[in-house]
Amino acid sequence: MMTFSRTDTSVLGRWWWTVDRWLLIAIAVLIAVGTVLTLAASPAVATRIGYSSFHFVQRQLLFLAPALLIMIAASLLDPVGVRRVSVIIFAGSMLGVVLTFFMGAEVKGAHRWISLGGLSIQPSEFVKPAFAVVAAWLFAEWRKGRGFPGWAISTVLCLIVVGLLLMQPDVGMSIVIVAVWLAQFFIAGLPIVLALGLGAIGLVGIFGAYLILPHVASRIDSFLDPANKANYQIERAMDAFAAGGIWGRGPGDGAVKNVLPDAHTDFIFAVAGEEFGLFACLFIVGIFAFIVLRCFSRLMTENNLFVLLAAAGLTTQFGLQAVINIGVNLHLLPTKGMTLPFISYGGSSLMALALSMGMLLGLTRWRPDHGVVR
Repeated sequence: MMTFSRTDTSVLGRWWWTVDRWLLIAIAVLIAVGTVLTLAASPAVATRIGYSSFHFVQRQLLFLAPALLIMIAASLLDPVGVRRVSVIIFAGSMLGVVLTFFMGAEVKGAHRWISLGGLSIQPSEFVKPAFAVVAAWLFAEWRKGRGFPGWAISTVLCLIVVGLLLMQPDVGMSIVIVAVWLAQFFIAGLPIVLALGLGAIGLVGIFGAYLILPHVASRIDSFLDPANKANYQIERAMDAFAAGGIWGRGPGDGAVKNVLPDAHTDFIFAVAGEEFGLFACLFIVGIFAFIVLRCFSRLMTENNLFVLLAAAGLTTQFGLQAVINIGVNLHLLPTKGMTLPFISYGGSSLMALALSMGMLLGLTRWRPDHGVVR
């Protein structure tokens, strides 16, 4: 175990005594659980599509090492460093999103990935955390009362981001980004009347997406109609939870991974339910809840508005993504094609989440000026 003396003034020494170690441990546990579930869910999928059994396991482990380095490196940053890195990543990832329309591969009718050096990268995954921090900075500058139109610039950027994502199309990620942006705007001082107005516009937007985008209409219709043939994956997921019961069928004994195309990604929670049971699922939910509540509790006495908004945005984003994925698996929400943080297979998702949680660890580190009591 890593140990440092309190008198250690090295970079890592100062990091160890200022970082939230409980949060760090919870993230490590989540990554360990994700590795175990990838081992459980992905071999059957890999074999079914013609790869070697441990193809996805090897790739996930290959991405894990750089992801951990990214998370630790980001957690070493101070708030100014987090802001600067986020601006650079936001600009680069937005350029990547634009490039998907010209050189991106089409997967399931969507243009979300570009190939670089033999690797498929989803730039929009990096837009999420970077935009949350950039929006927090713009809102914080606006609230300083110096006439800086931060809220207006943030609104324009949000419209651009969502517009590009809807063109891919990626409605699920668009909803997450807008929800996080609205939460940050509300914390920054959005009038309640305007908040209600924006909420109404959001509902109109969802209804418009239902009327205009066929795949959105299909997912909502299948969610509302249990007899719809498009509910095949949901039905198999529900069967998996029922078969798993309280204690599960045992590691490797699940059947749902043999028939679900997305058993290693969108529906890996169903694999956990079948093989490890109800208590394992509750344990996973508990880890997510602990991380979200721990982060929010760290912000209760924060007096730096930028840190408050950025950390709240990243935390909301992390928790909302988990809620959506688990809700889809339990047939509580329409299918969204969204991964379960640190659990589902996916290189871009893993890297972006590592960056997000690294910045969150950096923002919630103890600083003499922010008043957090350890």
